[in-house]
Amino acid sequence: MAKAVLTISSKNYGAWSLRGWLLARLAGLEFTEEVISHDDPAMKAEMLLLSSSMLVPSLQHKGVKVWDTLAIAEYLHEIKPKAQLLPADIKARAHCRAICGEMHSGFASMRSSLPMNIKAHFPDFKVWSRAQADIDRVLEIWRDCLSTYGGPYLFGKQPSVADAMYAPVITRFLTYDVPLDPICIAYAQHIMALPAMQEWVAAAKAEPDEIDELEAEF
Repeated sequence: MAKAVLTISSKNYGAWSLRGWLLARLAGLEFTEEVISHDDPAMKAEMLLLSSSMLVPSLQHKGVKVWDTLAIAEYLHEIKPKAQLLPADIKARAHCRAICGEMHSGFASMRSSLPMNIKAHFPDFKVWSRAQADIDRVLEIWRDCLSTYGGPYLFGKQPSVADAMYAPVITRFLTYDVPLDPICIAYAQHIMALPAMQEWVAAAKAEPDEIDELEAEF
């Protein structure tokens, strides 16, 4: 029997839920999913607001309840150190935390104009200038990390907290047909090829279309 319960929202729309879920998978934590109702205010809060400080996703494990994606990441690193969700080297670890914090609190224009929607595809989507500035910064982060640590993941040969934090961005880039250079294309392909990501995407595509207001433009 699983010793942990991870509460998540929609797999098609829930970017923060994907981050928490992927972190738990990468950590090797045995858990069961508790999916909140489409009518639950917490689900709509996660998907309709830009704030990352919400109660979804949340993790319950051995009497501990933790929410907020970065807090979940740090907790998983503590209980599953062999998973190496954070780099062993102190400089790399600081770098990892910095770019995760940037994702956690920034990129509001990109999030609002390119909401996560895995089932959708908008070829030749016109990105407004503020969102493009956010996209450019994300790609700069990716190229810097891949060059510094040698890839194929942001901090070397295995996925880290950083890859989980940026995974929903990759789904956005695919949905909205965002042009990428070859280095970033290769990185995105590595993330999407992860068995956990394939599992999530398959579940997202099978999800009923019941949240009409989320199809509206932000």
